[in-house]
This record gives sequence, structure tokens and C-alpha cells, in this order.
Amino acid sequence: MKTVRSLLPLAALLAALGAAAPANAVTVTATPPIGPVTGVVTPAFDEFLGIPYAEAPVGALRWQPPEPHAPWSTPLDASAFGNRCAQIASPFGLPSTSEDCLFLNVYTPRHGSVPARDLTRQRPVMVWIHGGAFQVGSAEDYDPTRMIATGDVVVVTVNYRLGVLGFLAHPALSAESADGISGNYGILDQQLALKWVRDNIASFGGNPRRVTIFGESAGGISVHAQLVSPGAAGLFRRAIVESGAINTQPALADAEATGTDQANTYGCTDQSATCLRALTVDQILAGQGTSLSAATPVIDGVVLPMPFLQAFKSGTFNRVPIIEGSNHDEMRLFVALLFEIPNGPLTDAQYPGAISALLGVSAAQASQLALVYPTSHYSSPGVALGTLGTDAAFACGARGVDKAVSAYVPTYAYEFDDTNAPQRFLPAVSFPYGAYHASEVQYLWDIPYEIPAPALDADQMQLADSMVKYWTRFARTGKPRAPRTSRWKPFDNTTGFMLSLIPPSPGPINGGSFGADHRCSFWDPILGN
Repeated sequence: MKTVRSLLPLAALLAALGAAAPANAVTVTATPPIGPVTGVVTPAFDEFLGIPYAEAPVGALRWQPPEPHAPWSTPLDASAFGNRCAQIASPFGLPSTSEDCLFLNVYTPRHGSVPARDLTRQRPVMVWIHGGAFQVGSAEDYDPTRMIATGDVVVVTVNYRLGVLGFLAHPALSAESADGISGNYGILDQQLALKWVRDNIASFGGNPRRVTIFGESAGGISVHAQLVSPGAAGLFRRAIVESGAINTQPALADAEATGTDQANTYGCTDQSATCLRALTVDQILAGQGTSLSAATPVIDGVVLPMPFLQAFKSGTFNRVPIIEGSNHDEMRLFVALLFEIPNGPLTDAQYPGAISALLGVSAAQASQLALVYPTSHYSSPGVALGTLGTDAAFACGARGVDKAVSAYVPTYAYEFDDTNAPQRFLPAVSFPYGAYHASEVQYLWDIPYEIPAPALDADQMQLADSMVKYWTRFARTGKPRAPRTSRWKPFDNTTGFMLSLIPPSPGPINGGSFGADHRCSFWDPILGN
């Protein structure tokens, strides 16, 4: 099904369709240290698209840390998006076979450039790291009209390497590294993009000392990675994590073993880097798998020194104010995608096996979990599985992060809970999607969608306006504030205060009620919270 693009500015729409901006488009030029760039003036903002921040990671640079792009002197045409990183077609992204994809996009308020040294007029900068299970998605899919109009911020969206090309750990690749590591190339891409922002964003009117990183799903996991990574120290001042508390990152040795199996799948039985680099992108995509764990950051001891929760509990992370949250019905999206859409509604007999497949647990463990979450307590086995998976993989993990980091930094916790959020990605199934994984993204951005759905109604638009204000005010001051809404108090381990993002107006959640709703007393010992 062709992806429909909603509410994109004209130049962005043409770029997405592979065309250049119209010859008579009004252009705007910025002159950052890397070299001059010529963007396009749209009704909503000035946009500078497809700016390369790294050399193309091709040939000998495949599975190497990214190399900063060389400066240029001739103005760069920044009127069209750069290539999407290599990925298969999915409900969440268009296909691509390009490795030359390390581009970013800069959006500024109309004629927003100010003298680079005029710090008093420079705007906060929000750098978005897209989601997609580290396998799909692109920076071009997020239109920041509402954030710029409401928050008066500079927005940067970033591509990074995906799938096997971004996250393959392998003994032969580790042997090439001075640190003896491999696997975190996509995370290193993000860090290089943040360094580009530090060095160049002032020329676009952004304040390099007031950078907020934010992301959802794999993007949220990436924000956690940058919080933990020493290489990201000093590159951002605040962090927002949407549905990113999934602490399943493997150790390097385990990831290398998986990479060895992957090489065999590709026919590289000699396990050489030479054979791996000789593979075509089509071969890599065809053989990389599509499970939710097919690509993931690696705890390598250097880029990511330790498991995330361990780092947060010990205070060994880049200490900045944090917003951390999850959605009430996260896993229903995956139950639909992985089980019902391909095979029909889940039955009681299939339920234990589905638990095992979804969470990667043994049959005996799945049977025990089925007793904790019996299908008789829910409207359908699909809803039971969605509830179990949400609690295990998202909700209690997010609260565990809140409990850990709030001992060191101001922390603001939320749960997105619009049970009628429009479904933009997947067809209708036998159960309601509720506040599904990624459902909150459409309240912050105008995004592409696969499934025609109603626009946000008046109450949902009121919630969207509050969310945009919370996010952008946090980027400006480190405190989320929105007029005429409940005060968003910091999380602490005494009250466990959280904010429910529910239409039309957010309100408080008692930490105890959140924990009871998601059975966190059961999951916390298992998750190590």
C-alpha cells in the first residue's frame, strides 16, 4: 500500500516524491562552518533538507564508525530530502537500498537565522531520533509544523544506519577496531549528528547550549543509549524518552555470536569482513530478519559501557533533566502486527505459545505468565496478551527508569492514555488498539500514514496542543509547562507522581495506581527495578 503523506509543506512533499523544489520557490541561505546551504521558505518554516553530516558509509566504510563529512564551499542545495537508510517496505516506512543515507534536516521559524554569536536570540534546539525497531523509518517522515509554530524552536531530524548495516556485531569487525568492539554504528551516527548540531546549529538560529534529544520506540531506546554513552557527554542538555524503556540490549559476546550466525545465513562461512563487505544491500536486507530483536544496540563496554538500568541506578549517565513515559496499551500494536493480521484472532489454545514468542520466554514460563494474566479476565486473548506485553516490556520498565534517574536529575513521568487515538498504521482487528505503541506521535508531529483515519477531534487537538507545549517548554527551560493544565510535578520515589496524557486535559496519576494497573509489583523483581 502506498504511504499517504499528510500536511507536509509543498517542498517536502515534492522532495518525498523525488522531485526538486519548484524553480520559483523562495529560497533561504544559511552559512554554517561546514559550508553554505540553500533551503526553501515554506508557509510554516524555513527548511534545510538532506544535509550530509557524514561521509557515505559504503565500501571500506561499511561497518565502521561514521566519518565527519568534509566541508564544502559551493552552496549546497538543501531543497530535497536525502536518501532513506536501507530498509524493507513496511507499514512504518518506505523501502530503500541506499547506504548513502547519513543526512539530517533542519527546520527553523520563518527567517529564523540570527547572528551566530547572538546567544540571547538563539532558540532551543530539538533533535529527533526516529523509531522503527532499528530497522525501518526515516527522518523525513516527521513534519514539525506544530512544534515550531507553538514552541518557537529549531527542529533537527536525523537519519542513522538501520538493521544489520547499523548494528551488526561480529568478531571480524571487532578485530578491526582499536577498542575491540563492533555493533553500535547507528548509535555512533546519532552522536556524530549531535556533534554536527553543536558545531553548526548557531548559523540556523539555534542555541548549541540548549539542545534536547527526543525519540520514540527505537528512538527512545537511542535516547537512553546517548544518556549512557560517554561519547555523548556535553552534546545535549535535556532528554525526552517516549516508549523507550526496553532493556534487552545484549552483551558484545552474545551479539558477536548472533553476528556469526548471521554471517552463515549470508553464506560468509569464512566469517571474514571481506565477505561481509562484498554483500549487496539487497542480500543484506533479504537475510537480516524482521523480528523485534533483529537489530539492537550492544553493551560493548566502550560506546555503551554497561546495561542502561545499571547505569541509571548507579548515576553513571549524562545527567540532564528527563521526560520518560509510555502508552497505556503499547503492545496491542504488536499483537495485531505479529499475530492477528497474519493468522487471525488469537485463541485461548494459542495464548501460551504467543506469550513465549512475544517475550522470548520458555514454554514453562509462558504457562506461568498465562496464570497471572488469564484470558478469562480480559475481553479476548489478544487484549490479554497486549496487557501482559505492555506491562512487561514498557510500563513497568519506564517506571523503573523513573525511580532510578530521579535520584540524580529532575525527572518527569507520563503515561499517554487516549484509548481512542486514531490508528494510522495497521488495519482494524478484532480488539480495540487503545493507546497503542506510537499512537502519541501524531499528537506532536504531522506524520505519514498507511490507514485512512479521522483527524484528531477537538478534545484530542487540545491534548496535542498541551503535549507540544510541554515538550517545547521543557526544551526551553528544563521544566514541562502548559497553560491551563495540571502542574506536571517531578517524579520522586515517595509520591511516584505521573501525568496522564488523556484528552482533553492531562491530569495526575498516583504512582501506586499506575503500579497496580500494570502489575509492577510482579514485574519489578523480574526487571530488576
